[in-house]
Amino acid sequence: MPCDPEELKHVPLFALLDDEETAVLAAQVDLKVFAPRQRIYKIGDPGKHAYILLSGNVQVTTVDDDQQEVLVDQPGHGQFFGFASMLEETPHQTSALAIEETTCVEVSRDDIATLLQRKPMAGMDMLTVLGRQFHASQQLVRIRANRNPNEVIEEEYTFGERIADAVATFGGSWSFIILFGIVLTVYTCVNIALRGRAWDPYPFILLNLFLSMLAAIQAPVIMMSQNRQDKKDRLRSELDFDVNRRAESEIQNLSRKLNLVTEKLCDVDDLLRERPIAGVDSPPV
Repeated sequence: MPCDPEELKHVPLFALLDDEETAVLAAQVDLKVFAPRQRIYKIGDPGKHAYILLSGNVQVTTVDDDQQEVLVDQPGHGQFFGFASMLEETPHQTSALAIEETTCVEVSRDDIATLLQRKPMAGMDMLTVLGRQFHASQQLVRIRANRNPNEVIEEEYTFGERIADAVATFGGSWSFIILFGIVLTVYTCVNIALRGRAWDPYPFILLNLFLSMLAAIQAPVIMMSQNRQDKKDRLRSELDFDVNRRAESEIQNLSRKLNLVTEKLCDVDDLLRERPIAGVDSPPV
């Protein structure tokens, strides 16, 4: 379908073109109308064309390593999709689906070459489009990246916090209990054996002072370690919430697709019921 030059004037990429250049470009590109739920292109299709959204709603998706469908972009009016594959002449890395009745301008590599020959500054607008898509991909990676809470916490470790964790780990082990028991036993036995020459005779006042100082220091250090563990638990809960939200979204998408499949099957069943099967006589009236 030929494209109206007035339609191209509303596209930001072609806003710099004069009337003559717009008319030339309109004669080259095609206007495509897609029905609701119609696939514009899918992953692996040859990237011969890119599309500019004029009206309607389009979702651009891809599939990650977990075989989950991921929404990459939802272009607005006048925005490109499928642009990079068209320029590189490589298969599409994404799929585009018309959610409702959608009108797009279909653009090829030759159309862009003609445009750049007539209006070189339009190349800056196309670079802007590519930069926007690149930033959207980076944001998608940051959002969907699986973070290990232990690694995130360790990135913010200070020297004092590392010591606190080490003290709490050693203080809560059997090694500390056995070593501490041996030290106490040796200390008390030596002072009892020395009797009058003991530096800390019974009831071991000096030993009680040391134990009180050790408890006074050890308690806040262990509390510091516990606070760090609580922080890890909170971060782990936040990451679990993100994963659960993603899972809920995927389940909802599957439910919608199943509902659509059911509706299509019902439509096909209705059509089969309305059309008589060839070779079968209609029932007598």
